[in-house]
Amino acid sequence: MRSRRLPAAAVLLGLAAATASLAAQAKAGRPPADLDAWVSRAMREFDVPGLALVIVKDGQVVALRGYGTRTAGAREPVNEHTVFQIASNTKAFTAALLAMLVDEGKLRWDDRVQKYLPWFELYDPWVTREFTVRDLLTHRSGLGLGAGDLTWWHSDYGREEIVRRLRSVPPVTSFRTAYAYDNVLYIAAGLVVEAATGKKWDDVLRERIFIPLGMTDANTTVTSFATGANVATPHGLVKGRMVVVPRDTVDNIGGAGTINASVADLSHWLETQLDSGRAPDGKRLWSARRAREMWSGVTVQPVGVPAAPLASLRANFAEYALGWGVRDYRGRKLALHSGGLAGMVSRTMLVPEERLGIVVLTNAEAPAMDAIAFHVLDEYLGGPQPDLIAGFKATSAAGDAEADSVVRAAEAARDRTSKPSLALARYAGRYTDRLYGDATIVEEGGHLVLRLSHSPAFVGDLEHWQYDTFVARWRVPNLADAYVTFALRADGSVDAFRMAAVSPAADFSFDYQDLLFRPAR
Repeated sequence: MRSRRLPAAAVLLGLAAATASLAAQAKAGRPPADLDAWVSRAMREFDVPGLALVIVKDGQVVALRGYGTRTAGAREPVNEHTVFQIASNTKAFTAALLAMLVDEGKLRWDDRVQKYLPWFELYDPWVTREFTVRDLLTHRSGLGLGAGDLTWWHSDYGREEIVRRLRSVPPVTSFRTAYAYDNVLYIAAGLVVEAATGKKWDDVLRERIFIPLGMTDANTTVTSFATGANVATPHGLVKGRMVVVPRDTVDNIGGAGTINASVADLSHWLETQLDSGRAPDGKRLWSARRAREMWSGVTVQPVGVPAAPLASLRANFAEYALGWGVRDYRGRKLALHSGGLAGMVSRTMLVPEERLGIVVLTNAEAPAMDAIAFHVLDEYLGGPQPDLIAGFKATSAAGDAEADSVVRAAEAARDRTSKPSLALARYAGRYTDRLYGDATIVEEGGHLVLRLSHSPAFVGDLEHWQYDTFVARWRVPNLADAYVTFALRADGSVDAFRMAAVSPAADFSFDYQDLLFRPAR
């Protein structure tokens, strides 16, 4: 049946009334009336198998829900106690631990890192000497985006060794002049906690936050995940299909992204954050002054212009604070952070002046969490209600298409008639990079195989591309393919090889471009 078409003014008035009604319900301590329908649609549109969320408003948990299944095609449901890897949402916990130590006089934000980690060293001696605890948290080191990430991703390096290796990375900007997200420096921040307390970061976290807040599902190691446990399975896009992917084993990144937790756990975390460090039982974990400091911007972030479908999300300012990003949204200050690992992406949002907090955890690599979190904000804050599911889907599709066009253009320009300069056996050998360490190339079955020695997942079959460039097709399917280009000496021997991501859509943690492998002597 076709409905009668209403005048445009009447439609707008009706939408405004509906928006006001939903906002009133939300502000009355109830979740948005369309929450379940919106989440279900987002999961369907982005092919997300499972999702959990919590909304806290005015000191009350108004929504604590699980949706879908822990594994695609299986029956085990996601509920409020399903554990997800929360990845970089861990950084706010590390900042909170440091804030507690500041309250206790055990350290200061502007203490030099070498006071606690005498071995700490960056490429530039002056920067090393001046580097502070605050600098560890604010992504203004001068290093490039994601510098050092390949030293921890799927690697057997320990936390201290990962940080020590950062000394080999040259800066790309001057110290404290530009924003570039960095995980390894948050590992160092966790080590500062250890130096100041004499205990492991994991133990301090459990004793000072998990136990006081009753975060009974939370832990800091994937080795605790028993078969059949209430744990979400990671899913990622492989050849256009959302499939189960190997779990990132990131116990070695500590303060940067190791926490595993449920939304039941994170409801208490939100309540404490929104009450300026006071736990739900009334006990204060950190002072209101420290809360303000953690939400005060330090490093200015570029403010881009969103694509047209997401125009409503445009910010007027954006900064990185201490473990949180801060920006404006609809006239309010918003503190937020995302988390992302293979098959696990999540979002935390706080609107301090509204005493509103939201966490969305998903077990799929898709922007559903932001489509949901911003929609919840819109419901509480009032005003226009853009279709953010459609907006994120269109923007994501456009980004994928642009990345695909770059890959296709490279394929079209490839000289398929070219041959390698050397016999394959002459490329084989052991190589070393100052940042990463060793790699080996061997000839197997008529082709070359590259292995990053400290990262068992990074085993790649080298497919000849053109001239002395090959493409590493990693045997773990959700790792980003990499160009491997050899440089030769005048005598025809290999001088070095460099790497670069094949697709511009590769995550920044595939920082292949920072590696220069030379034959080991």
